[in-house]
Amino acid sequence: MAINYPNGKKFSPPKDQPVQKKKKDVSFSNRGKTLEDELNETNSFYLQRGLAVIHKKPVPVQIVRVEYPSRSAAVIREAYFQAPSTTDYNGLWQGRYIDFEAKETEIRTSFPLKNIHEHQVHHMADIIRHGGLAFLIIRFSSLDRYFVLPFETLETYWNRMIAGGRKSMTLAEVEEASVEVKPGAFPRIDYLSVLHQLMT
Repeated sequence: MAINYPNGKKFSPPKDQPVQKKKKDVSFSNRGKTLEDELNETNSFYLQRGLAVIHKKPVPVQIVRVEYPSRSAAVIREAYFQAPSTTDYNGLWQGRYIDFEAKETEIRTSFPLKNIHEHQVHHMADIIRHGGLAFLIIRFSSLDRYFVLPFETLETYWNRMIAGGRKSMTLAEVEEASVEVKPGAFPRIDYLSVLHQLMT
């Protein structure tokens, strides 16, 4: 579990505890950046140009034990998730509230629905019910392809799984039901450019 300080600095656990490092895609196209990195940079681009105000939601963590090895340093020794997090990002765009989850998969032919949690589906359904926009951004990392999937479509395939059907969406289903976003330079993942298509 990664914990960041309010100023954005990463918390590093003590050296005596082994840390399992996440394998990153180091292809030339994104040089080791994760989808979260790319979206954070994209959202900064949007904010700087006055296009939208979208931020990553902080993970609700309860800190229960902190040690102070020196006056200027604090070390978190024990922390717990307070509650299940909802989705990754939320904010405002053209007067509309938007809320979305970002997911990556290395599988080339399908997107596993186990990557989504039931409470996230309920949360996004609530957003839609109250007039907001909810969607999923999916990155097929081995293909370097990005898709914006409307929540209503995700819900259809989620219900199919609950009814005993497939536990994943095939790439063909994702291609048919989503809007593909071609990666660029500035911004890297221009997902706002396709949201009008989701609203029609």
